[in-house]
Amino acid sequence: METVVVIVGAGPAGLATSVCLNKHSIPNVILEKEDIYASLWKKRSYDRLKLHLAKSFCQLPFMPHGPEVPTFMPKNLFIDYLDAYVTRFKINPRYNRTVKLSTFNMSNNTWRVEAENTTTGETEVYWSKFVVVATGENGDQYIPAVEGITTFPGEIVHSSIYKSGHNFSGKNVLVVGGGNSGMEISYDLNNHDANTAVLIRTPRHVLTKEETYLGMWLLKYLPVKVVDILVMMMAKTRLFMYGDPSKYGLLRPKQGPFATKFLTGRTPVIDVGAVQEIREGKIQVINGGIGSIEGKTLTFENGLKQDFDAIVFATGYKSSVCNWLKNYEYVMKDDGFPKNPMPKHWKGENNVYCAGFSKKGIAGAAQDAMSVAQDIKSILETDRY
Repeated sequence: METVVVIVGAGPAGLATSVCLNKHSIPNVILEKEDIYASLWKKRSYDRLKLHLAKSFCQLPFMPHGPEVPTFMPKNLFIDYLDAYVTRFKINPRYNRTVKLSTFNMSNNTWRVEAENTTTGETEVYWSKFVVVATGENGDQYIPAVEGITTFPGEIVHSSIYKSGHNFSGKNVLVVGGGNSGMEISYDLNNHDANTAVLIRTPRHVLTKEETYLGMWLLKYLPVKVVDILVMMMAKTRLFMYGDPSKYGLLRPKQGPFATKFLTGRTPVIDVGAVQEIREGKIQVINGGIGSIEGKTLTFENGLKQDFDAIVFATGYKSSVCNWLKNYEYVMKDDGFPKNPMPKHWKGENNVYCAGFSKKGIAGAAQDAMSVAQDIKSILETDRY
């Protein structure tokens, strides 16, 4: 099959890119390995998830949220928004298509994309002038290699599979990872009467939704350094009332919350109630990493030994782009993330692009989609003359 643009991935970035290309009347095809769009949201998110950013930072091109939508949306409301987006713009991804190989043909400047139709078992070949990688930052689940992990007799799950703490009531559960997913899952487990511990290896800032919203709004007008100072002033006022979180094992980075985000990609933790439960001793904090596992007993790097019935790895994802994009060096580094710095991280060589890899969430994916579509439009217009 021949088309102008092949988009790999039907998450928010892929959907938005297709819509932006359609606005310019540029033919495109979306290939999606799952049987549904936005599979991360529809299949791989826990029940109590709420969007941590305000709705103005969680909308796609050409369809803003209405005034009736709450500032901070629950997961199901955002999924309803994506459903309405797909319906309104008549987006029709090709589902159950797993891209196996994508190569650039220097002789005619075209891309050849091979995809397995997992329904029929057939291999389909797509030829296009452009390829957009829109598989996003959350590709394959990542569980770190730990000595003795195969000896653990209890349940081991990744946060992408975790739904609710209902089945963990009364069990000793370790959550590995102190980011937003790890902290929210810890809170959920404790609320379902699990004996919960969270393992935090990396210092992180903990902010409220309101502090984060203010910071992101101020970033439109002020330098990061100034925004960090203002937000941390607000946070310190709150911390003065509740006490220094480092006493409970919640260590903070030296840089401010938004400088840390831009330098490392680690977002501030938006507190949903876990911090208070940590202060009250309901959730145990363990700093460091896991040294080894022997049966139910985990030995930590700080020397602590403790038994657990289940482990939830909230350790994020790894990009799988380099596995199928043969010429990934045109646009990506070896880790599967953009090789070019902001703000043109989305643009690669030989007409390959990436969308949704800016580490700026839905807003970043939306901006990438508009930038990619505009650039492709400009190239096609230039080629006409």
